[in-house]
Amino acid sequence: MRLRIAKPFNDPEYIFELKHDGFRALAYVEEGTCRLVSRNSNLFKSFASLKASLGKLRVQNAILDGEIICIDGHGISRFNQLFSRQGTPVFYAFDLLWLNDEDVRNHPLIDRKERLRELIDRNKPERIIYAQHVEREGKLLFEEVCNNDLEGIVAKRKHCIYKSNSIGWLKIKNPRYSQAEGRHEMMTKAKV
Repeated sequence: MRLRIAKPFNDPEYIFELKHDGFRALAYVEEGTCRLVSRNSNLFKSFASLKASLGKLRVQNAILDGEIICIDGHGISRFNQLFSRQGTPVFYAFDLLWLNDEDVRNHPLIDRKERLRELIDRNKPERIIYAQHVEREGKLLFEEVCNNDLEGIVAKRKHCIYKSNSIGWLKIKNPRYSQAEGRHEMMTKAKV
């Protein structure tokens, strides 16, 4: 579980990533195929073209942690496009758990991210975005996020091992994020 905190901070022991607005997912890639699984362990039945793109990664097998998002021409995630299946989904990859029969969850986050970046750079896959990060300067990143009407940031200890429940991640949300307006009503209507 990501803890939500109110204020950004600076800390040399943390990295800070942009929090995109989408569906959290694990991508299980093996033998040219991909399964996308939600954080509640439900299989995503949609997103066939995204799964096909992830399946093209040149690996024996891999597990990537990330967010399924739709982005506009300015690189801003648009939840309504994703939710209504009107946009083109991409996978915003922020962690690597497994690569070519090697479990890397016990490696420090900063090392896992480096291997993930190399994997994505080497493959140059369509529709997969590497989650860049900044070290130490959470306040400055958060200021830019708010100035650009983005959802928020996530702070992670750079030397932590992977925990499936995201314990230790700190979510700092933009209190003026415009896409949050009406979200509860939209989600409620979809369940009816």
